[in-house]
Amino acid sequence: MVRFTFIAGLFILSTAAVNAQQYRDQGTLGFLVENDKFTGTDEHYTNGVELTYLTAKDDVPQWLRSAAVYLPGVRESASLRTGYVLGQSIFTPGNTLTAAPLPDDRPYAGWLYGGLALVAEDGGRLDTWEVQLGIVGPSARGKEVQNSFHDLIGTDEAAGWDNQLHDEFGYALIYERKWRNLLEHQGTGLGVDVTPYVGGSLGNVGTYLEVGATLRVGNDLPNDYGAPRIRPSLPGSNFFLPRDNFGWYLFAGAGGRAVAYNIFLDGNTDGDSLGVDRKPFVGELQAGLVTSIGWARLAYTYVLRTREFDGQDKPDRFGSVGLSFKF
Repeated sequence: MVRFTFIAGLFILSTAAVNAQQYRDQGTLGFLVENDKFTGTDEHYTNGVELTYLTAKDDVPQWLRSAAVYLPGVRESASLRTGYVLGQSIFTPGNTLTAAPLPDDRPYAGWLYGGLALVAEDGGRLDTWEVQLGIVGPSARGKEVQNSFHDLIGTDEAAGWDNQLHDEFGYALIYERKWRNLLEHQGTGLGVDVTPYVGGSLGNVGTYLEVGATLRVGNDLPNDYGAPRIRPSLPGSNFFLPRDNFGWYLFAGAGGRAVAYNIFLDGNTDGDSLGVDRKPFVGELQAGLVTSIGWARLAYTYVLRTREFDGQDKPDRFGSVGLSFKF
């Protein structure tokens, strides 16, 4: 999966159209993979995949446009886009070789979900409201996906999936605001910016508040608001408007979350499952590279996440590869 993702990304970038301007007003299709194998580990948040589509400017259903006036932070002058999301996340304990329950380690869990988002851009500000609905538990097919992939690459299957969280309907209402503070040399396009953000989530999947910032240095920074990521995370964006035929930037960011509930640590809301003592504050560092050629964008992010529960012996680390293109 890792090798295929990079090869596919390089192929699409190498065949991207030379005229980026003609794609500015089209929609953006994105594919994102997050996996700890990118960093040489295999535990906790072990895999995430997400398929997204962000419509062209003002391509918003009338009912959603009417609802937008009641959403805090969405200005009347903003350009609106609709976002559609389909994803799956998989979580395991550190020890996947035993079939016995592990009450002091992160429980097995899968999360299969869909989402609908309203994205409002107004100058250097991006506001996102998103609703995610899905299923936590065996119906999310985390066991089948993980063990099929382990069979494919010739590694041991995870043996303890019989202890995973049971089926539960999941929901989350998510809000996020990012500001883009850009200094750019008009002649070369080289620039630097700091993108602070605030956000949060309310729901039985996760309830938290978060804050942080990302520093970017490179060329054509106004193309987007950062590398895409799967939530909860330092925010990136599927928002992508190519200005020139080639752009790139390096980035580094830091953020923190105050967590009131996380079903993947606390366990099912009825209390009838394994769970661990969640830490109330979680920090995250990320760094990486984004490059765009014509209508395509490829992003790689290295992530370091602080301990999320009591008894976790070290921070988690994983990689994220995102491919977006206009059409």
